Amino acid sequence: MTDTRFRTRSERTEEREQSEGERTDRAESTVTCPECGGRLVSDAEHGETICEECGLVIDEDTVDRGPEWRAFDSSEKDEKSRVGAPTTKMMHDQGLSTNIDWRDKDAYGNTLSSRQRAKMQRLRTWDERFRTRDAKERNLKQALGEIERMASALGLPENVRETASVIYRRALDEDLLPGRSIEAISTAALHAAARQAGVPRSIDEVAEVSRINQMEFERAYRYVVRELGLGIKPADPTSYVGRFASDLDVSDEVEQRARELLETTKREGAHSGKSPVGLAAAAVYAAALLTNQRVTQSEVSEVADVSEVTIRNRYKELLEVEGEARAVA
Repeated sequence: MTDTRFRTRSERTEEREQSEGERTDRAESTVTCPECGGRLVSDAEHGETICEECGLVIDEDTVDRGPEWRAFDSSEKDEKSRVGAPTTKMMHDQGLSTNIDWRDKDAYGNTLSSRQRAKMQRLRTWDERFRTRDAKERNLKQALGEIERMASALGLPENVRETASVIYRRALDEDLLPGRSIEAISTAALHAAARQAGVPRSIDEVAEVSRINQMEFERAYRYVVRELGLGIKPADPTSYVGRFASDLDVSDEVEQRARELLETTKREGAHSGKSPVGLAAAAVYAAALLTNQRVTQSEVSEVADVSEVTIRNRYKELLEVEGEARAVA
């Protein structure tokens, strides 16, 4: 018989863990209260198993094996953080690689010595080489950087950039790039993503920030939409009104009146075959006239990037359609 006084620490620990396990197993196997037969529930906040009916505590001091996510200040949050930034399709490696800071400083903000700076520079060089191991990753890195640049210039939100990155990845996986430039496919992906998200930019606006000419961009856009089967609806003229009204600094009344003009035009079917950008610009100009606010055709033309002739023709058509709709009503 073994004397309990001479047990090793590991034996005592093992016996304690075994007793705790047995107690937990008993509590888990007990589904009803031994006193009243009520249902048992687990109180994670207090670490207890109690009866829902009479409140009898069946088990206490249970171990919470879940993560400790709660934090009350920034320092505590940093201490309990176990992961880095979330994965994203906007980076070629989805944000899972290591990033070496370009600043030659340690964790306390002190400047590194010359020897350490040289070492960090070598590490950055090798890290950059290993992050793009093949031609496909180098292609993806260049394209996603191009998408980020154009989206920033166009003021597009993050969800559009994410969608554009996914579209480009699909085009790369389905081998749509041979014979076409990286800039062309990335521009087409961004334009398609903006249309899908309901924050479109005109072809002229996208072509202005792109590094390719407009004809190549339009050809690549049609090709990507067709080959990937992207369900992109025709652009809604009303989606441009808010941006044009904001750039022209007109009142909310003008914006609302412009939307009403476009809704009437769509209801009558008079918008078919016409540029949505031109219709939106003409609607803003017509609404300004109807509300007695001074906005010139040249100002609208500059903001919307359409010709003054288009604005003159379209705004007259909008007013005619609205007049006919009111006469019928």
